[in-house]
Amino acid sequence: MSGDSSDEREDIQKKTFTKWINAQFAKFGRHHIEDLFTDFRDGRRLLELLEGLTGQKLAKEKGSTRVHALNNVNKALQVLQKNNVDLVNIGSTDIVDGNHKLTLGLIWSIILHWQVKDVMKNIMAGLQQTNSEKILLSWVRQSTHSYPQVNVINFTSSWSDGLAFNALIHSHRPDLFDWNSLASQQSVIQRLDHAFNVAKRHLGIEKLLDPEDIATAYPDKKSILISQSV
Repeated sequence: MSGDSSDEREDIQKKTFTKWINAQFAKFGRHHIEDLFTDFRDGRRLLELLEGLTGQKLAKEKGSTRVHALNNVNKALQVLQKNNVDLVNIGSTDIVDGNHKLTLGLIWSIILHWQVKDVMKNIMAGLQQTNSEKILLSWVRQSTHSYPQVNVINFTSSWSDGLAFNALIHSHRPDLFDWNSLASQQSVIQRLDHAFNVAKRHLGIEKLLDPEDIATAYPDKKSILISQSV
């Protein structure tokens, strides 16, 4: 799998974003979604997600017409604007019509606001940086600088061999596994699977990524960014 095609990136983002959404719904005691592109079209599940993220009760129109769906999505967009979530060229019709690219764009904006930026504020409050990606990269590099096999310069190819994920865990919890045996013996898929399983079992971090989606020349950046900030 080359990871280069936009269709592949869309599929991976859809899968990762869906896992993130369902992890939120699990926290809120809501039913999980099956298909990101269809389940948000009437706006009700989108409002449920925002209820959990904002802690506010949001009224929903329960009718099944297009007008009801547009009203629900419009309300969701208004909530996002009030929370200073950056939305560029995304309208209610795009979501109601199931536009793949713009639905992914909307969910990414939500994740970036409530997940990545909030975590970055906590992790790197002392750094004079406002760019979330640069802050996260700086933190990862600081955390993994003592691992000679790991040199994280981006959120794509630097993660493909599975070592960076494991080094990041090991740098904070060296008691969880032996680094030298992992780095020298395991295959790429095994390393990635190991990191995600350890993070889930010992750190309570949801498995948002599948090893085969990362073990490519150019993994999806947004998916990796989410995995670093859960």
